[in-house]
Amino acid sequence: MLAGLARRNIDPAPLLAATHIDIADTASRIPVESYAALYNRLNHQLDDEGFGLFAQPMRVGSFEFLCRACISAPTLAEALARASRFLHIVLPDLAVSVRRSHGHAELVISETRKLAEHTDDPGRVFAFEWLLRLLHGLSCWLAGRGIGLDSVIFPYRKPPHFADYALIFTEDSRFAPTVSGGTGTLVASFNANLLDLPIRRDEAALTTFLDGAPGKITTLYRRDREMVIRVRDLLRAALPETLSLDDIAHRLYLSPRTIHRRLEEEGSSFRAIKDALRRDMALARLTKTDDPITKVAADLGYADSSAFYRAFVEWTGMAPVHYRRKWADKPPGTT
Repeated sequence: MLAGLARRNIDPAPLLAATHIDIADTASRIPVESYAALYNRLNHQLDDEGFGLFAQPMRVGSFEFLCRACISAPTLAEALARASRFLHIVLPDLAVSVRRSHGHAELVISETRKLAEHTDDPGRVFAFEWLLRLLHGLSCWLAGRGIGLDSVIFPYRKPPHFADYALIFTEDSRFAPTVSGGTGTLVASFNANLLDLPIRRDEAALTTFLDGAPGKITTLYRRDREMVIRVRDLLRAALPETLSLDDIAHRLYLSPRTIHRRLEEEGSSFRAIKDALRRDMALARLTKTDDPITKVAADLGYADSSAFYRAFVEWTGMAPVHYRRKWADKPPGTT
């Protein structure tokens, strides 16, 4: 999100301080409310809802008119078609389209020009993440329900935070680097029947929704993932005991099948939530405490340290002891 500021040599410190965000603390999650506040402050400072990442600014107010263009559509398919035409005017660097065939639908976001010299540039990665989340979150709100993504192919290499994609988008998140010198295309797949959902919002609902927008879309998205949050909270509270899906179902007075279905609708799975929770807690413990690695593994529910070691290497690409040493060697305030 801050990549556009870096390109303009603008110091992000005042914005971060105003929203109480410490990006030097890489082991802790940023509260979604603070993230939304930073989103809006940055948009207004630049007068650009595209964060300074594109060839022309997406002036403040663009999101409001995107919503107004979509809200009178009869179905989600027509709403997305209108969104595509509107974004062609205010965001020509990325082309949005929807393909539908044999019960299968794809939301396609394509570069019309290279957003950065390198395909893994942080600003380029964020641009694709942001627009997909914006369109997906808006679609969920317009339809009045969560819309599960079956799979997403992102046009860059697997980023360091790839484990979060299972919670934010879908467990089936894939990464396909763009050929050097070319442009890339993101493809998000979902059930084509969802395109026939009626638009359930009206002008009164839009007035409330626009209070705090467009950063509010991140808060809305979190509410649409209520089951993900409930399962994650139960797993965290039970540690070091490891709960099964049956255990979760018993505590929520639901069937395992219902939980599985609702998590799938929210674009996640029981396994993805459990793995992401352990990862977050492991990174925090290794950077903020001196607890022995064997104790961290036991507290996170691993039967033996070797299983924790294998999981940690998968998350970070390095052994736990090397990760701890890396962050211990960093001067305060660096990332």
